[in-house]
Amino acid sequence: MPLPSPPHAIALALLIACTQATAAEPNPKDLLKQAESEQPAYLQTLKSLVSVDTGTGTEAGLTQVSAELVKRLKALGAEVQTHPATPSVGDNIVGTFKGSGSKDFLLMVHYDTVFVPGTAAKRPFRVDGPRAYGPGVADAKGGVAMILHALKLLNDQQFKGYRTLTVLFNPDEEMGSAGSKQIIAELARKHDYVFSYEPPDKDAVTVATNGINRLKLEVKGRASHAGSAPEEGRNALTELAHQLLQLKDLGDASKGTTVNWTLAKAGEKANIIPALATAEADMRYSDLGETDRVQADAQRIVKKQLVVDTQASVVVEKGRPPLARNPASTQLAETAQQLYGEAGYKIEPIAMRFGTDAGYAYVPGSEKPAVLETLGVVGAGLHGDDEYIELGSIAPRLYLTVAMIRHLSK
Repeated sequence: MPLPSPPHAIALALLIACTQATAAEPNPKDLLKQAESEQPAYLQTLKSLVSVDTGTGTEAGLTQVSAELVKRLKALGAEVQTHPATPSVGDNIVGTFKGSGSKDFLLMVHYDTVFVPGTAAKRPFRVDGPRAYGPGVADAKGGVAMILHALKLLNDQQFKGYRTLTVLFNPDEEMGSAGSKQIIAELARKHDYVFSYEPPDKDAVTVATNGINRLKLEVKGRASHAGSAPEEGRNALTELAHQLLQLKDLGDASKGTTVNWTLAKAGEKANIIPALATAEADMRYSDLGETDRVQADAQRIVKKQLVVDTQASVVVEKGRPPLARNPASTQLAETAQQLYGEAGYKIEPIAMRFGTDAGYAYVPGSEKPAVLETLGVVGAGLHGDDEYIELGSIAPRLYLTVAMIRHLSK
């Protein structure tokens, strides 16, 4: 029987074990330095992505970039599947990494833009001072590159502390994600954490986004000759104008709900009393009860008519849902603040007025998954000729993704 180890030998063994554990876990400054070293490669990836036109529906460009993303994910060790984003053009790309831990992560962002073919040649990627410019450089190809190079850093660190790390790149966010919203929702429900990589316009993470609905107003009247027999008609345009004035205050500022009438159509010829008039409104909201409230208020209001014998109807068509304020997202943001602070940076949790795919990932009333938006690179000028990213944000935000995954995997 072996003799028991003396106390000093046990203490020495514990000291060595603790030292090895500490050495295996890089500190925040080391992680930040690794992220800084990755920045040149990040910019090369970003340049190659921005140089291809991938406006929603641009099949050639979306196909080219999709093939490159599949190649890059496989090179990083992912098992990759592609799914047609019908009815949209392009593929949803799903890359899966398996680890040894107990937590599941979904990193997601879109690779389509709003720009028409030829824009990349007209406004090529360029670096000017502290910023980089180009179509889609921030929204959201900067986020695509952020995911790829955060994965590269985790690979370099040989980190496998997660159970599953899934990546989703979708091709149709800019047109409502008709062909990807279902796969987003399905994947999100299989993961503990969802990180979405839209760009913030400052160093921030987003805990709430707006939902987007459309209101459609229709007025039916009766046509007649506008010169010889206008009294025989029932002017749908006049009634539409009346209804728009009645419906102008459907929003609720106290809840952040806005309803803005933006489109209207009536009539075919100037000498005919119009028999049909229509209008559409953009609705933004974050309170989940506002869709039903606006629908009920609108239906009540349109019953009060100005032009007799006309019929007015209004419907609310549901679009992208909101990421509503919730404890799980708030807690994720607090973790991000803590980890960012350990590297010497400050980050702000915000609510944004935009609607994003994070709304499809969020499950109302559930703590799983915890969803956090705007983990992409900081940028502004989205959808415009002056779209840019802040170069100084690349390394800190690469660090943030890596640090979040490492920390939450424990």
